[in-house]
Amino acid sequence: MKLTKHATPWLGLTLVVVSAVSLEAHPRARTPVRLPDVPGYLTLKCDFHIHTVFSDGSVWPDIRSEEAWREGLDAIAITDHIEYQPHKADLPTQHNRSHEIAKPRGDELRVTVIRGSEITRQMPPGHLNAIFLEDATRLDTTEWRDAVGEAHRQGAFIFWNHPGWRGQQPNGVAKWYEEHTDLVTRGWLHGIEVVNGREYYPEAHAWCLEKNLTMLSNSDVHNPLNLDYDVPAGDHRPLTLVFARENTPGAIREALFDRRTAVYSDHRLVGREVFLRPLFERSIQLRNPEVSLRPKQRVYLQLHNDSDVPFELELADDVPDLSVTRDLTLHAGKTTLLSLQRGAGGDPGEREVAITYRVKNVLVGPYEALKAAVRVKVRFVGAP
Repeated sequence: MKLTKHATPWLGLTLVVVSAVSLEAHPRARTPVRLPDVPGYLTLKCDFHIHTVFSDGSVWPDIRSEEAWREGLDAIAITDHIEYQPHKADLPTQHNRSHEIAKPRGDELRVTVIRGSEITRQMPPGHLNAIFLEDATRLDTTEWRDAVGEAHRQGAFIFWNHPGWRGQQPNGVAKWYEEHTDLVTRGWLHGIEVVNGREYYPEAHAWCLEKNLTMLSNSDVHNPLNLDYDVPAGDHRPLTLVFARENTPGAIREALFDRRTAVYSDHRLVGREVFLRPLFERSIQLRNPEVSLRPKQRVYLQLHNDSDVPFELELADDVPDLSVTRDLTLHAGKTTLLSLQRGAGGDPGEREVAITYRVKNVLVGPYEALKAAVRVKVRFVGAP
């Protein structure tokens, strides 16, 4: 069809209509986080450090509930600052109000919204989050020990935020103080953020293992989430994985106090081996667990990764009589080939072969990778 100058206005109208339809059709959709449950527990995806306009955030509280729903989260805690209220000229200081606004939207979307606050003090002890509070206003005290003691009296779960934050530790290295020893001794400190935003604190990872504290990974988000994380491109906020008996506030609280958590951040898992091993093993399926090999023959194992984590493997030990792929990435949601080649020798017969890898982005200690084996039944056929 030939366009004339008389048709031009219709073209412009068409573009406007199409644009309007496109905006209207933008989906309000939930994208699940694909990670398996572990034996005996659900794997819940949580963020326990979030700010709104009721302290120094830029977002109305109920938007935080929908952001969490869209990202596939199960629970969040709104943790506005007690002491830092930069918007008080525009909004009254009401320490419980952000939770009161966010919770109904969370209930509607089946996202648990937990009442919390950030006790914002100089180092030591630094910033502490208290969640599962009854009344946040009672934490507004002059002495920081009174605030933490009040949170403890309310049965709160209390953890140390961003221990290596450069605003308080200029070299970015987390440091343990006598005040933290005192908090642990009193039973007033239950966990530490091993990851805050995009920062991993190996010292905090070590302390959690050494002092038997809960590991956490939280966003500490202040902006609208999409300004900090390119969610449409596959980027995601850091999450605390909570291994709970059921998806309820009580079960989440019980799991946190029992240290049943792991860290998920930047396509990396960090935590205790007792939880990370089943997370990895339940994510991976070997599609052809039995193969036959003649001398010098090559076959391929098919490893399917059903999770969102692209696991990075590095061969830990050589395999007798076989050459195998030494470095391998098991891409998220895809099936990857692992090469297996027999040498000229090897006695005929059938045996189970364990190919042991270091999973470089699954850390069971500070910079210590999980070791895991791919087990395959190999039938060696033909004369050597």
